[in-house]
Amino acid sequence: MARGWYSCFILLLVVQVARSEQPSTKTCEDLGFTGLALCSDCQALAEYVKDEELVSDCKKCCVQESEDSISKVTYAGAILEVCMRKLVFYPDVLSFIEEEQDDFPSVHVQYVYSSPPKLVMLDEDGNHKETIRIDNWKREHIRQFLKEKVKAKAVTS
Repeated sequence: MARGWYSCFILLLVVQVARSEQPSTKTCEDLGFTGLALCSDCQALAEYVKDEELVSDCKKCCVQESEDSISKVTYAGAILEVCMRKLVFYPDVLSFIEEEQDDFPSVHVQYVYSSPPKLVMLDEDGNHKETIRIDNWKREHIRQFLKEKVKAKAVTS
C-alpha cells in the first residue's frame, strides 16, 4: 500500500515540475514570443541564431502544430494596434491601413502610444484571445493572414 502512495506522489511531483517549466503567456510575450509561435519555427530559429538560451525559451513558449489545431483556428475580429508616431517606420503596415483595411470590416485600427504593430485577435464576445506581433510583416502577409483567420462579417439586408 505504501508503495502505491509513493508512486502516486512521484507522479504528481513530475506533473508539477512539467507544469512549472511551461512559462505563462505574459512571460512568453516579455521574451518576444507572441502569437502563433510554432515549434517548427523554433527549429528554423536554431538554424540561423546560435543562441541556445533563446532557442530554449522559444521551445518553452511554442505550440506543437497539427493540421487540425492551427490551420482551422479562426477569430471573430481583430484589432490592429500600433503607435501613430512609429507608423512611419512600418511602411507595409501603414500601406495596409490606408489601402486595404476597409476590405476587412471585422478589423479595427487602434492607435496606442508606444505600441509596436500587432494584431489582437478577438473571439465572438470581443475578448482578446491572442496577440501577434507584425513588425516585419509585408502588406501581403497581413492581408493573407486576416483572410484566413478572421471570419467575414455576415451581410445583413
